[in-house]
Amino acid sequence: MFRRPPFALVIFLLSFPQIVETIYSPSLPLIASAYRVTPEEAGQTLSLWFIAFALGVVFWGRLSDLAGRRPTLLAGLAIFVLGSGWAMTAGDFEQLMLARFISAFGAAVGSIITQTALRDSYPAPDLARVFSVLGVALAVSPAIGMLLGQEIAAYAGHKGMFAGLGLLAITLLSLSLAFWPETRPTETASALFIPTFRDMLSDGEVWRNALLIAVFNLAIFGYYQLAPFLFERLETRWFEFGESGFLLAAASLLGAALNSLLLQKRISTRKLIKIGVMLLSFGACLLALLSTSQAFLIGMVFVSLAYAIAIPNILANALRNYTGQLGTAGAILSLLYYVLLGIGLVAAGVSQRLDLVLIFCAIVAALAFGIARSKCE
Repeated sequence: MFRRPPFALVIFLLSFPQIVETIYSPSLPLIASAYRVTPEEAGQTLSLWFIAFALGVVFWGRLSDLAGRRPTLLAGLAIFVLGSGWAMTAGDFEQLMLARFISAFGAAVGSIITQTALRDSYPAPDLARVFSVLGVALAVSPAIGMLLGQEIAAYAGHKGMFAGLGLLAITLLSLSLAFWPETRPTETASALFIPTFRDMLSDGEVWRNALLIAVFNLAIFGYYQLAPFLFERLETRWFEFGESGFLLAAASLLGAALNSLLLQKRISTRKLIKIGVMLLSFGACLLALLSTSQAFLIGMVFVSLAYAIAIPNILANALRNYTGQLGTAGAILSLLYYVLLGIGLVAAGVSQRLDLVLIFCAIVAALAFGIARSKCE
């Protein structure tokens, strides 16, 4: 059997969680109005999403080591379809929250299984280049999600958005059923969760990587959570929130291209992560200075550049010491950074201050990278 899954399907599945996260953002004001809740409460559905996502990656990652990558992927996508159907018919905000929890739990399979399958299928020296190529897809997918979300919300409301998510998942489920191979090496079947979990919790490098991944994602998803309401408050707008995704996608594409070029020039992943941290810090400061006008998006351009350069290099090396149990180790790493991200988004929703969120992300990223650097010297 051909062990490597079709690369186009890998791109589709890896982009899936980001698309379903960002397609939801333009509907937040509609959800707040429909269910008569505050913007802070509506934004917390995004925070809940990441906490459920964290639990999902642990469950699906562990199951993939025990039952295989393919059946796990199919089961997770089916769960997402069920959650989207419930969200579409939710009669009150509490039901919507539960439906979103189930949807996030299922959607987590797209992230953990694709990353695990790539680690199954490619040797370590090639992974940074593979993740760099995938960084292009990860750069474009939020813009696709934001634009689709804006258009669907305008014509079909938030219920139409949930219906669209269900149809997307059904399409992915059908393609995966037809084309996704089993990539699990036989020796991973005996990987033990508790010993691996204990080892990783005591591993400082794992925590540093989880922290870096969390704050880079918080910088991006903090924007998706807070910007819809920020755009509503601005008196002068050059374009709408959904359209801003194209600007950020262009910046991410540039970052992904730069990352690929620098990798070809044998620049180390550590130096590339440092560049990402520096760009994040610059973008955060710029956004804070320009936060009273739509020019704050210039700061977000640098944040998107930082994300596209740093994240592929962090992910490529995050589990280099756990190659014998990639599904379980990947699930535990994802649990750590998604819990951290969920906590960060809860705090962001309470503060409703994108500038403070980004400054916090920049400080934590600089500290985490500085600690990692000192350990290596």
